[in-house]
Amino acid sequence: MTVLTNARLVQGDQVADGGWIRCEGERFAEVGRGHPPIGHHLSVGGRLVVPGFVDIHVHGGGGGSFTTGSVEEGAEVAHFHRRHGTTTLLASLVTAPLADLLRQISVLAELVDDEIVAGLHLEGPFLSSVRCGAHAPSLLRAPTRGDVEQLLCRRPGAVRMATLAPELDGGIDAIAQLAAAGAIPAIGHTDATYDVAHAAVDAGARVATHLFNGMRPIHHREPGVVVALMERPEVVVELINDGVHLHPSLVRWVMATVGDDRAALVSDAIAAAGAADGLYTLGGSTVLVRDGRAELVDGSSLAGSTLTMDAAFRRTVRHQGLPVVAAARAAATTPATLLGLDDAGLIAPGRLANLVVLREDLTVGAVLYRGSWVDGQTP
Repeated sequence: MTVLTNARLVQGDQVADGGWIRCEGERFAEVGRGHPPIGHHLSVGGRLVVPGFVDIHVHGGGGGSFTTGSVEEGAEVAHFHRRHGTTTLLASLVTAPLADLLRQISVLAELVDDEIVAGLHLEGPFLSSVRCGAHAPSLLRAPTRGDVEQLLCRRPGAVRMATLAPELDGGIDAIAQLAAAGAIPAIGHTDATYDVAHAAVDAGARVATHLFNGMRPIHHREPGVVVALMERPEVVVELINDGVHLHPSLVRWVMATVGDDRAALVSDAIAAAGAADGLYTLGGSTVLVRDGRAELVDGSSLAGSTLTMDAAFRRTVRHQGLPVVAAARAAATTPATLLGLDDAGLIAPGRLANLVVLREDLTVGAVLYRGSWVDGQTP
């Protein structure tokens, strides 16, 4: 039994000075402030303590990628992000031939079974060629009921979310099919109109994949998919807050408009996150990373990011000027709620003992994952 003491503890919409947390095994047992209970005390030195981050959109990191379909490499990617405070994540795949996706699902489902990742996220192949970004246009296709069923049934329950373009033939039906199967339909890489986007939400869509990026832009006579998705209270909007994908003022405006209970910070990280500049592979595309900016080699599109969730949290507080409670909600609580997780996203009794201790400059001091310090680094 361990009791963390002297914490500036983020709980819900408040920061409790002098907070303490008692952990038993892998879970939080008690949380409070003031005089701590008896136990092995470990002071965090008055530092900020936030829930472990939850990233619902990550392709790789630390030089590795989920898209290779390797259990060992996937586990290394998850550990890399864990060191940056992400204690729960979805392993995101990219557009590929259906046979390749089925193989990747079969392999990576082992990471789901072992609770190393919370599920798989299919980004493609049911995307718009007009807004394909870094996805290979030749591999895009309209969804059919049979294709969707194959992907969902390859390892039942492994696919937690799937991004598609609702304007494609069969797109709305595919959204309803995903929702009925318990997978979260997400709208992204889409040229959908305002009306089609609303129809997609009516059918069960619940996520805007990296809002603004890979989407028809807003126009004053055709508001498009962005406005439609922001209008719907059922929809959580992903934000890549790396200073590249979105202007800082836009992040602030979106969070003020939809609220931090509907905004989810995501990394959209590729293998280059935490690694050197150079050439990388994302699906079937070659990506050039220069000064931390990832683009296709021809410069035609951004290709994921080199972001980690601790940096996204830090930017939200420092560049957008938002309270740490709002940043913590967008980085942990909101995505955990979206995924239906009742053991992540909050520091509360009964939940998994996942938290991040942040230094004064909001860099990571230590990460507690299921009751153990990652890499043995205590505060």
